[in-house]
Amino acid sequence: MVQFMDKSSGFNQWQADKKQTKKPLSGFLWWCILFLLSWWALGQFMSPKQSAENVSSENIPVVDLSAVPTHAITSDKIDVTVQGLRISDVKLLGIPVSASDPSPVSLLSGPDAHAEFGIVAVGTTAPTAQTVWNTTSDNTYTWRNPDGVEFTRTITVSDYVISVSDTIRNTTGHDISIAPYARIVRVPAENQSAGVATGAIVYENSDLDRINWNKLSRRSYAYNTTNGFAGFADQYWETVANISTPDQTMTIKKTGDLFTSNTASNATTVLAGATLDVEYNLYAGPLVQSNLDTANAKIPGIDSSIDYGWFGFLARPMLWILNTLNALVMNYGVAIILMTLILRFLMWPLTRKSYTSMIAMQKMQPELQRVQKLYANDKMRLQMEMMKIYQTHKTSPMSGCLPMLIQIPIFFALYKALLISVQMRSAGFLWISDLAVMDPYFILPILMGATMWLQQYLQSANTQKNKSADKNDITAQTQKMMRWMPILFTIMFAWMPAGLVLYWTVSNIFGIAQMYIIKRSTK
Repeated sequence: MVQFMDKSSGFNQWQADKKQTKKPLSGFLWWCILFLLSWWALGQFMSPKQSAENVSSENIPVVDLSAVPTHAITSDKIDVTVQGLRISDVKLLGIPVSASDPSPVSLLSGPDAHAEFGIVAVGTTAPTAQTVWNTTSDNTYTWRNPDGVEFTRTITVSDYVISVSDTIRNTTGHDISIAPYARIVRVPAENQSAGVATGAIVYENSDLDRINWNKLSRRSYAYNTTNGFAGFADQYWETVANISTPDQTMTIKKTGDLFTSNTASNATTVLAGATLDVEYNLYAGPLVQSNLDTANAKIPGIDSSIDYGWFGFLARPMLWILNTLNALVMNYGVAIILMTLILRFLMWPLTRKSYTSMIAMQKMQPELQRVQKLYANDKMRLQMEMMKIYQTHKTSPMSGCLPMLIQIPIFFALYKALLISVQMRSAGFLWISDLAVMDPYFILPILMGATMWLQQYLQSANTQKNKSADKNDITAQTQKMMRWMPILFTIMFAWMPAGLVLYWTVSNIFGIAQMYIIKRSTK
């Protein structure tokens, strides 16, 4: 990123125009302030988010479920535990807890954590969490209340979607009122990585709303919608639920130490002798775009629930490229190296133009220094003369900065892609066991800093030969400060995902080779 900010760049040329009003020490002070602010922001940004103080004295009532039998439903993707109205302990088969723990990740598995799908009835009684259902074949459960109303529940699993279908047959001689509800109860996840939106997620009236754990600790949220879903999203997976009936009220709140997502439909009248069908859907699985696209048929809007960040238009295709390359080479570290080379080759024409412009800027230095001294007291004339020199040499002061500006959105898009990639989680490369977290031995950050220093040294080698530069010139002072940038970036990148540091290191190495080739070709 610093390779184009040497003494001959347009940025420093612009700084040189202001040398009459700035002291040489000001550049050093600004870099110190920038370093301290970056260090503070990095600490705030990278530290795990903690929930705010509990402001609710209400607690979820303890329900004795000892008499309710449990049933297991198994598919090729998940294992589910069913206990009456509740679903819990959803195991994601094939997704290990960590590189050292091969047991599958389990969602809704903590104390009191569960998803509950039930009915509130008026004019009769409905099954509760303590109701013991009669079990039949094919994951079908039945229950008949004292009034003769028959409830039949069927649970099916497709991919990561758990579908609950209720059939209510009103065999009484009077009308009854039925209001379905869906509830998810859980605790906040620990040690969430920075830069990823975690907490409650609500899709209402085609709008997606995210509420982080801290905000949710201070207040509750309510929504009225014709359709949608509500639940909770973590860094790599989410649990959300919807109801097939229209006109719903969704609430998200903290109750005691638990967070609750409620979706309740308006009451529907079931005439005497009539039957009502209600369907609930629960997605409990990873935040993988292909899985969410499949689940979108059951839970509309869930395909947009991944937080790709500001540069999502880049992060999404980059994640696809990474997964495609990994399918070919079977290693995400090698896939990151190949993708880095592809990106640098695509930017080769632009970078070559930038380097040739940099060389032209170096050749222009004697002329620029001459007009700076000649028109030091006439800023308007100075700008005109400098523009003539740029036009004569067919270059621009901003041409050297363009590749750096292009790399900024690529950097942030890749950062977000690495953070949300479930496949990248626990992916190893050489001595690194997980490319989604920091290098535990700090080897990659040190290599990145060393290659950045070498690239900067080669970049400024020609300008250092110029002995006529004023030692008090602000551009010279800035160039001295830039020597600290590799150290600053090494410290900042030490806590970044190892995959991101690998990308930056390979990019620096490619830039060094590219600089050598272009310099040889332009001699």
